[in-house]
Amino acid sequence: MIVWTGHERDVEAPRDVRVVDLAGALVTPAFVDAHVHTTSTGLSLTGLDLSGALSLADALSMIERVARIGRGRPVLGGGWDDTHWPERRPPTARELDRAGYGGLIYLARVDAHSAVVSSAVLATVPGLAQLAGYRADGHLTRAAHDAARTATLGAMSTAQTAELQRRALRHAASLGIACVHEMAGPAISSEADLAGLLALARTEPLPEVIGYWGELFGVETARDLGAVGAAGDLFCDGSFGSHTAALHEPYTDLPDSHGMLRFSTDEVAEHLVRCTDAGLQAGFHAIGDAAVDQVLDAVELAGERLGHPVGSEHRLEHAEYVRDPRRLAASGLTASVQPVFDAEWAGAGGMYEARLGRERTRALNPFAAMSAAGVPLALGSDAPVTALGPWAAVRAAVHPHEPSHGLDPATAFAAHTAGGWAAARRSGGRLDAGTPATFAVWQVDDLDAGSGLPDLRAALPRCLATVRDGAAIFDGGLIDGSA
Repeated sequence: MIVWTGHERDVEAPRDVRVVDLAGALVTPAFVDAHVHTTSTGLSLTGLDLSGALSLADALSMIERVARIGRGRPVLGGGWDDTHWPERRPPTARELDRAGYGGLIYLARVDAHSAVVSSAVLATVPGLAQLAGYRADGHLTRAAHDAARTATLGAMSTAQTAELQRRALRHAASLGIACVHEMAGPAISSEADLAGLLALARTEPLPEVIGYWGELFGVETARDLGAVGAAGDLFCDGSFGSHTAALHEPYTDLPDSHGMLRFSTDEVAEHLVRCTDAGLQAGFHAIGDAAVDQVLDAVELAGERLGHPVGSEHRLEHAEYVRDPRRLAASGLTASVQPVFDAEWAGAGGMYEARLGRERTRALNPFAAMSAAGVPLALGSDAPVTALGPWAAVRAAVHPHEPSHGLDPATAFAAHTAGGWAAARRSGGRLDAGTPATFAVWQVDDLDAGSGLPDLRAALPRCLATVRDGAAIFDGGLIDGSA
């Protein structure tokens, strides 16, 4: 706990305490990443990363090299984005078979809502061909992708999973993150994955993990696992990149598709009622405007059933295409948003424009309008969809492609610190006497005179140390004196 703050000239520091000279470094509250998939993030740090592939041919060459070195071990990874490739398509199962010498290959698209798999995966997962989203060419979406992902990750040993989680959390700590919200669920990971992760974070010097279990009506499972909500990536829809986000108007580059809603509005409302009655958070993944509107309809319906408003207890994940920020504010829902989505895909000629056209792209991620309307905001990465990197997220929120959507630096920073704690119905994100000693220390080139925060136009700050509840979970040499 923080005992005192101030300058030693003005406040008498407690006696018999160790003093660490920060040599002019900046101290801030540590970051909270409000949307993370920890095991998959660890896999992205250790597995095959195709985000740098410049073409389909380049990706296949990278796959072949990893498969050759691995000598028959499964090839797991992701990060590919066919919208950047001249071929404008993902690899097929047959191409993966040739590149991977017939082995098991699972490679998630960058948005993690579809994947390409080899014939070995198609043949191994029971009943895969009967599931929605199955394609014989190995490009899987929807339920087929869920089944392939859970089967592939589930094949890892407990020790392998724990090491991936440890790797991801240590990396987060090195970036000034002291807490992550884990978005687990039956379509993403497993009960064992979440239980192991929560145990790991309790027993090792790592960022705190606040767990969510995204299963429709999964209240008892969430309770049994120690999750704070049956929430998180409870998929009302999918993603723009995979053409699965639910839209009122069709996709520009796929005019016969509006994406799809996974649940009925009545089911979403009933989930809200059950979570409210149980004292747990509900939360929904909603990216397209049809999905966001469905959740807002369900919040109103649940309030009618219970006889009182319910939204302020619950969350909305991503919330990219919000047609009416004032209606979202009136719902009381916290919006857990990922500004680096905009940085990655909202530019001229980018993926959003290809999928939605220019006008709809300009309407996405209206951070400023949501904040002005009174929507509580929490920032995150959705790692591994975008990389862990809180200052990059703050910068993306302040300087989005549509300038009118930008937040001021102080609001963006607060959304990535105090906003993350508030999204989990916790207090935190302040450096006042009596509050937990959870902070980060930064090497900063320049400070913004107005906000007192780092100048986001300069080089982003480098983390020197991260402290959680008084204990260092990352030390770049500052605390032990070797810097």
